[in-house]
Amino acid sequence: MALTREEVRGVATLARLDLKDNETDRLTHHLNDLLAQFARLQELNTEDVPPTAHAVPVAAALREDVARPSLPREAVMANGPQVDRELGGFIVPQVIGE
Repeated sequence: MALTREEVRGVATLARLDLKDNETDRLTHHLNDLLAQFARLQELNTEDVPPTAHAVPVAAALREDVARPSLPREAVMANGPQVDRELGGFIVPQVIGE
C-alpha cells in the first residue's frame, strides 16, 4: 500500500510540519520506500527467533551492593553551611508554603 501526497500532507499537518510541494514529493517517495522495506521484512520467517531487547547480550555494569561503614556524622555535618547539631541535620531555606 503506497502513500499518496494527500496522506503525507495529512501526516505532516498532524506533526505540525509545513511542507513545500517539492518536500511533499520527496517525502512521499522516501516514505513509500520505507514501507516497501518493511513489507520485505514482514516476509521473513521469525518463528524460531526468540524475542530480544538487545541485539547482543548486555551485562549490568554495576558493582556488588555491599554494606560498608559510612562517614561519621560530625564529618558530614562539617560540610554544611548551617547545621542543627541537636537535630542532626542541615538547615536550608524554606521553599514551600512561603
